[in-house]
Amino acid sequence: MESVIVAIDGPSGTGKSSTSKAVAAKLGLSYLDTGAQYRAITWWMISNGVDVTDAEAVANAASKPVIVSGTDPARPTITVDGADASGPIRTEEVTSKVSAVSAVPEVRSLITELQRSIAKGAENGIVVEGRDIGTTVLPDADLKIFLTASPEARAARRSGELKGVDVHATKEALIKRDAADSSRKTSPLAKADDAVEVDTTELTLDQVIECVVTLVDEKRTAAK
Repeated sequence: MESVIVAIDGPSGTGKSSTSKAVAAKLGLSYLDTGAQYRAITWWMISNGVDVTDAEAVANAASKPVIVSGTDPARPTITVDGADASGPIRTEEVTSKVSAVSAVPEVRSLITELQRSIAKGAENGIVVEGRDIGTTVLPDADLKIFLTASPEARAARRSGELKGVDVHATKEALIKRDAADSSRKTSPLAKADDAVEVDTTELTLDQVIECVVTLVDEKRTAAK
């Protein structure tokens, strides 16, 4: 298997981004953070005065921004209409509104097609991380992994990333986000039937990376 497509799904704080980037770098694969794309379109909506609680307004505006994702795991980039959006999409305002925007079917349809085209164009293979990659975006991925962790562990990690953030408040926000992502009608957060579940609660990042690299190597060996 010269080229391999790896889908890594799971809720926030399970280590998806750090794991996916590291695995892609180790194996010489491209990398795509699909969550950044939903954040990017959310940031565009906010910046252009679109009411993100108005699903019809969001749907009507969904095709306007041009979102481009760089897939180098060492330096992943994302631009919106040619402007670097890597910083603005990580604000608390975007974080609090991205679930509402990403639940709109027209948004998911557009972003899903963008993700599929990027994966298809990755000559050496790609690691794609998100919440519905194995179930919806790339159901035929060569390997599907679903990362999990306890809410407490996820909150502690996220609070560590965001200095000075209250752990309890972060935990409550994560649980709320999980509920929104898991219950939406279009492409909810879910584990694919054929995904390998990896609980990262008691694992270090290096251990998670090693585990995923091993799974990819096993898949490649079995395919020869």
